[in-house]
Amino acid sequence: MLHMHLSIAYQKSANTRRHNHFKGLKVINFRFTSKVLQNEVDEAILNLHIQELEPRHNVTITDDHFTINLQVNRVTRNSQGNKASVPYAESSIKLTKKELKVGKWLKVNVTTMVAEFFRLPRENLAIVVRVQDSKNRMSLVVPHPSSESNNALMPYIEVSLRDNSHKRTRRTIGMDCTENTKEVRCCRYPLSVNFEEFGWDWIIAPKQYDANYCSGECPYSFLQKYPHTHLVHLAAPQGSGGPCCAPRKMSSISMLYFDHDFNIIYGTIPGMVVDSCGCS
Repeated sequence: MLHMHLSIAYQKSANTRRHNHFKGLKVINFRFTSKVLQNEVDEAILNLHIQELEPRHNVTITDDHFTINLQVNRVTRNSQGNKASVPYAESSIKLTKKELKVGKWLKVNVTTMVAEFFRLPRENLAIVVRVQDSKNRMSLVVPHPSSESNNALMPYIEVSLRDNSHKRTRRTIGMDCTENTKEVRCCRYPLSVNFEEFGWDWIIAPKQYDANYCSGECPYSFLQKYPHTHLVHLAAPQGSGGPCCAPRKMSSISMLYFDHDFNIIYGTIPGMVVDSCGCS
């Protein structure tokens, strides 16, 4: 089974370079690390926070519900080398007046767009977003990084990745098993962890991820791969236990969460995924 993990790409900070604007709209640039780009995209979700700025002049809004039009375009270059805006997704979304006043997070599936970018990556994945009230009665905004804005509301992309490392190198990293595997020796088993089931509502993303776990016996024949473990077992120094099945290699995941002061934090948490198991 291929390991699934999550990467979160934040919008790059704004600067004064010309490509930050395209036909009157601000360009949203996302950058992925070279390590992330080595994987295949299973799913990509663009998260956008929209909020009403103010009603247009001489307009009184009494409706409790609104319909907004959302359009996501990818900025690319045509055959002449000029920048072009290519439509990717468009939808109409119904929101309440309160949701527009306090702000609302919207999710847009951009899997195909991100997968194409991973196959032919450039410096950044650049997109433009149009958000309009269907009756043109108010101004709506998607936040962009600046010293004045709340960077916790910046657009970000959640990407579920399919680990591609098995295609680059062939190496023995322990056995992988499933619940139906009749294997008694030390093996890695799949385990999906759902934070919401634990009541961990302070975690924003991911809500669920593949953690995996190790289980099984460590017989003598299996210990030949790990001579130090075998020798310690034979010597049996005081206080040492017998060999046990444990993680040999672990990796990190990216997470978006609230700290104690309710600030939104993006960080990489090590040791969250079991990549391989062995006897130790």
